[in-house]
Amino acid sequence: MQKLSTGKIIVIFVVIAAVVFGIVYGGILLTSNLGKSEDEITAEQAEKKLSKLLEGVNVTNVEAKKAAISDEDILSDEEELPDINSYPLSVTGGGAVNIEIFSSPEKAGEGTDGWLNEIAERFNASGYTVNGKSATVSIRSVSSGLAVDYIKSGKYVPQAFSPSNEFWGAMLEASSIKVELVERKLAGNVAGVLLSNKQYQEMVDKYGAVNMKVITEATANNEIAMGYTNPFVSSTGLNFLVCTLYSYDPEDILSDKAVEGFKTFQENVPLVSYNTLQMRTSAESGSLDAMVMEYQLYYNDPTLKNDYKFTPFGARHDSPMYAVGNLSADQSDLLKMFCDYCLNSQSQELAAKYGFNQNLNYKSELPDNISGDKLLRAQKLYKENKNVGKPIMAVFIADISGSMGGEPINSLQTSLINSMQYINTDNYIGLISYSNRVYINLPIARFNLNQQSYFKGAVQSLDANGATATYDAIVVAIDMINKAMADNPNVKPMIFLLSDGEQNVGWSLNDVSPIVSAYEIPIYTIGYNANIEALKRISEINEAATINADSDDIIYQLKNLFNSEM
Repeated sequence: MQKLSTGKIIVIFVVIAAVVFGIVYGGILLTSNLGKSEDEITAEQAEKKLSKLLEGVNVTNVEAKKAAISDEDILSDEEELPDINSYPLSVTGGGAVNIEIFSSPEKAGEGTDGWLNEIAERFNASGYTVNGKSATVSIRSVSSGLAVDYIKSGKYVPQAFSPSNEFWGAMLEASSIKVELVERKLAGNVAGVLLSNKQYQEMVDKYGAVNMKVITEATANNEIAMGYTNPFVSSTGLNFLVCTLYSYDPEDILSDKAVEGFKTFQENVPLVSYNTLQMRTSAESGSLDAMVMEYQLYYNDPTLKNDYKFTPFGARHDSPMYAVGNLSADQSDLLKMFCDYCLNSQSQELAAKYGFNQNLNYKSELPDNISGDKLLRAQKLYKENKNVGKPIMAVFIADISGSMGGEPINSLQTSLINSMQYINTDNYIGLISYSNRVYINLPIARFNLNQQSYFKGAVQSLDANGATATYDAIVVAIDMINKAMADNPNVKPMIFLLSDGEQNVGWSLNDVSPIVSAYEIPIYTIGYNANIEALKRISEINEAATINADSDDIIYQLKNLFNSEM
């Protein structure tokens, strides 16, 4: 065997070293980009790209003019609500005696969420009678919070109401509405916190167990990122709020001790979601470690069951049934008859098949005597303290292109002016509008009475015409927020885009999405009879919500959005 010379051996070692170095260096480059899209850019790149895009945007500063703030700006509860036909009947009864039931959506929707609809259809087809007259029921799917608002305002009152839990009945009673609990449990269900399998095990290892007290403590200590839904409309969100307060003071959920505990907890909550979809999207992206959900939804989703552990909390969600107002004797008999039908063995078997009746041994840690008045005050406490320590800095972007002319722009103006009452005064608010160019109608400032009067004046002056440069407006809004945050960095930035979604001039979504992503500013989009898919793509960049509303229900939708976020 021929021996290699010393020189050749050195060359071979050099080549091997070069190859190894190339593999290692290449691996570093590859792994450094794992999880990043091609569109992602650094903060420095975002700043340069934003400056470049701004050069291509026509911006006009509009002189702000005040408008007097008056009680006439505030719509009544009834005026805020959309026409009931925005929520059509899911089951229509045609009997000589018929009652309408407002039902929470998890049992009056479609598929596995349609248990009560199927039971009602079976009942109506069974030929039941009351005093010799044909008897049927109608079902309308309405979220529990919205149903309470309809009933309290008197705008539309059904004969019966089946919310997710008994909190809503107690709140109606506290509001002097006549309701009678006819049946405490139609189908068993519970609310719970979902933790990823890994996070769940870490908490068990540290705390020995996972329960509401542990979850509250871990959130307050910034160990987990917790998300929950709006307690003004969501049964699960309201239940979670009450449990959080209870964990700090079991004797009085409204005591100073409970309130201070809630403030500490809320400082480390990254997200109170407008809806469950927004919360779940945030969890899937990894920005939330934990979220709230009813067991029935969890049961029917194989992905959730595989990836998350469910920990029940709070009051049971057993779908009680209430009679509302003064029912006739026939209507009362029919309601009791229908409740009995819901409880028969065949109906309960279907409920179990659809994910109900799975946690029958769970008992709430909460007392049974939490009054409706306390629940209403807890909602108010949440509203006043949800952004404790970090006010919101938001820019509203109003589409004033020609396609928004007529009813859409009128509705936009009415909804924004009415919604001022739901924006906390320690937040910072600005307004821009756009057609084929962008108008800065109101620079960002604290939303005190002075800024409110300028805001109203700016909104009233909006006039629709021209083309639609949606993404130009987003570029300007981001620039406004960046400049304002240079002087006041301790805020949570947000953008609210109100549009029909039809962009046709200016920069594109591809141009601005890397900047939106880099600055991590959530953009909530509110569509007016909109191209909702275009708006969804904007909101999804930073896991904000998209609201698809028509001119009839935008006022109520904005009220709930601002109660949740502002």
